[in-house]
Amino acid sequence: MYSSSKLAVKRLFAQSQPLNRILVGRCFSSNAVTTKERLIIFDTTLRDGEQSPGATLNITEKLEIARVLSRMGVDVCEAGFPIASPGDFEAVKAIAEKVGPLMDGREATGQPMRIAGLSRAVEKDIRRCYDAVKHAPINRIHTFLATSDIHLEHKLKISRDECIEQASKAVALAASLVEDVEFSTEDGCRSDRDFLVEVLKEVIAAGARTINVPDTVGYTTPQEYRGLMEYLIKNTPGSEKVIWSTHCHNDLGLATANTLAGILGGARQVEVTVNGIGERAGNTAIEEIVMTLKTRPSEFPVYSTIDTTQITRASRMVSSFTGMFVQPNKAIVGQNAFAHEAGIHQDGVLKRPDTYEIMDPKSVGLTTNQLVLGKHSGKSAYRARLEELGYATIDEDQIEELVQKFKRLADEKKVVTDADIEAIVNDELFQPEMTWELKQVHVTGGNQVKATATISLEHIDGHEVTEACIGSGPVDAIYQAIHRIVRVPNRLTQFQIASVTKGIDAIGEVVTKLESPEEYDMPDQRRRLQRTDSGADVNEVKNPQTGEVTTRTFTGHGADTDILVASAKSYLSALNKMIAHQKSQAQARKNRVE
Repeated sequence: MYSSSKLAVKRLFAQSQPLNRILVGRCFSSNAVTTKERLIIFDTTLRDGEQSPGATLNITEKLEIARVLSRMGVDVCEAGFPIASPGDFEAVKAIAEKVGPLMDGREATGQPMRIAGLSRAVEKDIRRCYDAVKHAPINRIHTFLATSDIHLEHKLKISRDECIEQASKAVALAASLVEDVEFSTEDGCRSDRDFLVEVLKEVIAAGARTINVPDTVGYTTPQEYRGLMEYLIKNTPGSEKVIWSTHCHNDLGLATANTLAGILGGARQVEVTVNGIGERAGNTAIEEIVMTLKTRPSEFPVYSTIDTTQITRASRMVSSFTGMFVQPNKAIVGQNAFAHEAGIHQDGVLKRPDTYEIMDPKSVGLTTNQLVLGKHSGKSAYRARLEELGYATIDEDQIEELVQKFKRLADEKKVVTDADIEAIVNDELFQPEMTWELKQVHVTGGNQVKATATISLEHIDGHEVTEACIGSGPVDAIYQAIHRIVRVPNRLTQFQIASVTKGIDAIGEVVTKLESPEEYDMPDQRRRLQRTDSGADVNEVKNPQTGEVTTRTFTGHGADTDILVASAKSYLSALNKMIAHQKSQAQARKNRVE
């Protein structure tokens, strides 16, 4: 009975249906069948997640993360805030065009990932958002307006009546452009409940299909959030016509708990990010929500179609690209999530894993597969393993280059794990446009001698430059030598080293973050000369909700068994991003003049 029910579910999943309801077989003694609703997973890693300080991503990185999210089975991908900058617009447009149509790994959903863009509740934002997302087969405009009295009075300086009018007009405009419109009540959890009902009644009448009630400042508690969701669903006219959504921040460490409470209160969409990244303390983590539903299905009236085996890969990629290492004790994806130190725990797990493990590590894509590489290993074996890991778009030339990298690595550490493979692929394939390429690193140092580094770099035009520098340590000497060659002013704001796997021969990953010193040194009137449509300088990033302008950060990553080589790669990666950004902005200014 149970196996046939699962087969029926799979058939139903394959159909593209707008409704969430579906019959799901549960293994009760009575063989009962209960009604569950499908939970829509709305991932905002590329928008809210990128608002984390220092988490700026380039288009190539955003595209690759979007591909992983699509393969994972994410329902809606909020790809960015198109009006924030020309770069944001191009990234959302590229994701809509290149990732929007993909169906790989999406058999359970039966349709491609919906591509959404964020916009303020103003006409120019909404039209700009539409121009970016319209290229996706299925898309969404997500518009928002603050509803709390503190925001209306002190930030927007409008009355409640003006708020209702602006919100309904914005939704009506968006609904005239796309079929799927989401409206968010910024700071909804600190808004007057009855006023929320008034606002939401009007935006639903104007054409909103999803209503999101964010805990913008991470202030609410699970009981409060569930109660608010239940109150709004019960009292808002037209509530049965829309999908209700959660969006929780983790300022008090309650983001996941609040989101789950929102589900119990009637929400059927959750807004989440990979690794829980986001501004301030972050957002609800996608991995925590989907694994809670998978591990405790009897506690919730919903199910998810996420392929949980893609969680680890997504986590590692986001961590690598953003330069935000995952804390070891992070739930689901931390290095210690499935580690056991105590002897009694180790003994129990060895006898029977579920004595102390409530989840199978393989269910989140955490494997212990080891690919033994040698002179007899060929491209076909490597390609097969890469495809199993989700790298299906790598071409023959790239495979050939990676094979050589794997073999050189195998000579140094004998056994190569999946984590090693992912670190090498991310380091080799997802680097920025190479203005400068690292050719050689030679370092001498010790406690009785000044550290000296000799660096050779090759420029994109083909000429090679070698420089040597003395530094306070080997990494400083390397960075000084690279800086002498590249000659791009920068300020180092972060340098981190982590091992990919255990052991003295492990690959080391280095993350470097840079800012332009001009962002600190230029007079304010000069910094404000190059404004984008969002009101931010071309070298700045503006938070679309708070209006806060922050300095753009350039993150580089490098991986190698030699951490000094990894350090050189990482610094050069960040510099290449900075150079590419400067080139694109110069071209944009030239185009505006012409």
